[in-house]
Amino acid sequence: MSDLISNLYGNPHSESTPSALAGRRVDEIRQRALQFFNADPDHFDLVFVANATAAIKLILEAFRDDGADSGIGGKVKKKGRGFWYGYHRDAHSSLVGVRQATNGLHRCFESDAEVEEWIQAVPTREEKERTCLFGYPGQSNMTGRRLPPSWPSMIRQSQKRQNTYTLLDAAALAASTFLDFGNEVNAPDFTSVSFYKIFGYPDLGALIVRKSSGAILQRRRYFGGGTVDMVISIKNNWHAKKNSSLHDQLEDGTLPFHSIFALDAAIDVHQQLFGSMKDISAHTAFLSKRLYDGLSQLKHLTGTPLCHVYKDASAAYGDPATQGATIAFNVQRPDGTIVGYTTVERLADQNGIYLRSGGLCNPGGIATYLEWAPWEMKAAYAAGHRCSRPTEVMHGKPTGVVRASLGAMSTIRDVDALVTFLRKAFLADAVSSDAYMGGQLAALDSDTSVADSLGLSDKGHSRPARAQGWKPQIRNFIRKHVAIKKAARAGA
Repeated sequence: MSDLISNLYGNPHSESTPSALAGRRVDEIRQRALQFFNADPDHFDLVFVANATAAIKLILEAFRDDGADSGIGGKVKKKGRGFWYGYHRDAHSSLVGVRQATNGLHRCFESDAEVEEWIQAVPTREEKERTCLFGYPGQSNMTGRRLPPSWPSMIRQSQKRQNTYTLLDAAALAASTFLDFGNEVNAPDFTSVSFYKIFGYPDLGALIVRKSSGAILQRRRYFGGGTVDMVISIKNNWHAKKNSSLHDQLEDGTLPFHSIFALDAAIDVHQQLFGSMKDISAHTAFLSKRLYDGLSQLKHLTGTPLCHVYKDASAAYGDPATQGATIAFNVQRPDGTIVGYTTVERLADQNGIYLRSGGLCNPGGIATYLEWAPWEMKAAYAAGHRCSRPTEVMHGKPTGVVRASLGAMSTIRDVDALVTFLRKAFLADAVSSDAYMGGQLAALDSDTSVADSLGLSDKGHSRPARAQGWKPQIRNFIRKHVAIKKAARAGA
């Protein structure tokens, strides 16, 4: 046991206890995680949580408790009136769910233009009297469209929005692009991320907080073990929160330190395999454009596109500033009717191609792109449609989509295999796609110039190609990496 403690925590003969050494190691990894996002620890703190949803829920708790107590800047509000919340239509369900704690004081912005008009508009009485929170996704988890990163700084610079905080859901965004916090002035107040979605392992998330905006989080009423220095529970209800850092006050209970230790190794492995997040962004931008172009060229003899791709007019595949590496689509028959999305997913599974289908936890995106009115959605629910037990098509409309997501490990072969599968499985006459097959697929085995030009090759082998086996082997790779670091530490 002493050897295990030595390997994990340091020298067992040190006067420091294993728990103290573990805490020190956690803080070292916390600093490294901040460095991964180019976030200066003088200006940012990082709170470890279970996942991105848990980070959003932590913000909800703080704002709910602030809305039930007193205002910001020393101005006392009427008690129990809640906070005001605005969110973008592309928000993930976890971001939409924050509205349930606002006592009805919320607004869904249906377009980017609405958001920017609101930033410049005179606040309503409800907004003036309360703390306000604006939440939006960095990238739609349905279409992959990337939303403007400028909104937090626009809100911060607006004299009309001085009581408004910003919450960026970066779970989808951070998986395939560099999340850069180098400019503290322009950064969101709060950012939720998922390390699982970036690295594939460990199962861990984080809330990144601008320290200058962190005071409101200290108003959260709940406290758990590890976040307080003293608690009186008999004949008095007094307690004293820790005051050393924001994360000390917000990380309730025993930290998942095994996962946090694995995060350190995951960052190393990720960098060894793929280089920088900028490399991954360029690589996935190229692949997503190739996939979009391939899907767009698949047509029935009637001229009907095989795939109805759901894409925002402001986004362009191949441009990582506006579009991520995600494509949402439905397969159509020659007459334009929809093939059930679960049918497409099931057939793809049988061919070793892994897609996701359904509502994708994006209610605003589904309603917008599939043109579902609220009354239609309620009628569909009443008729038995459920996310967990879907009715795939109702009244001629699909209730969900098929989603293809590309990442650091994706390759040209993966992209072309999906296009080939769709062509063979759903086109009545394969001749209709010969133009695509003759052009794109003929270059499959010889097209290494693109990977090389993106700086993704290493000793003649593209990183994505070398990494195809990474996911099933990641645990063994991390164990080996940790063992090497343990040996080095023990010999030091």
